[in-house]
Amino acid sequence: MVVFKFVLVALLGYLIGSIPWGLIISRQFARVDIRKYGSGRTGGTNVYRTLGRKAFFAVVLLDIAKGAVSVALAAFIVSGDIIPLGGSGLGSVFAQTLAGMAAVAGHIWPVYAGFKGGRGVATFFGALIAMCPLAGLFGGALLIVVALLTKYASLGSITGIVGAYAILVPLTLIYGYPLEYLIFALAGTVLITLVHRDNIKRLVAGNERRFNVRVKLNGEDREPGNRE
Repeated sequence: MVVFKFVLVALLGYLIGSIPWGLIISRQFARVDIRKYGSGRTGGTNVYRTLGRKAFFAVVLLDIAKGAVSVALAAFIVSGDIIPLGGSGLGSVFAQTLAGMAAVAGHIWPVYAGFKGGRGVATFFGALIAMCPLAGLFGGALLIVVALLTKYASLGSITGIVGAYAILVPLTLIYGYPLEYLIFALAGTVLITLVHRDNIKRLVAGNERRFNVRVKLNGEDREPGNRE
């Protein structure tokens, strides 16, 4: 029964993470399929470039909520249950990290949208804020500052997730925060960095597109050949 609960929170996390808010909002705001424009992804950056600020904020907030709700549900479902492991066991904290990673995976590979979603950043921070608000808010603030200063959403995202992981190291080693949170942040950092590998190549080459370069709804980029 306890094992079933862990399987359940992982499944719920994935299904919640799979909700393609970028696709839903793009259809509501402009009756378009966001996957046919810009980078073809359903994340906030592509929505911003294609549909503007209102749609962007709606998508980002809802994508953050996916991670936070997944973690909250996991904490509620597992509660005080424990799977014995060695001298301790896997409990609610592990269930939260499991659900959080499942939500991130769902956002990147959503079952409801042909397994093509966003890059998982907003959902990652939603989950982390629910688990460790200090690390989540620090990383999120770092993301915003770097993105605004450089105009590169990808650079801001990578800096933000790395920063969140970095601050969790002393929080774990010195202040005794759960090791599971650090593992979640590390796994999320590795996964999201891998998803951004095309952006990293363009950043190094100097031809990454800035987030404020808009995309025309006729399907043509204003800067052809430079995709998110």
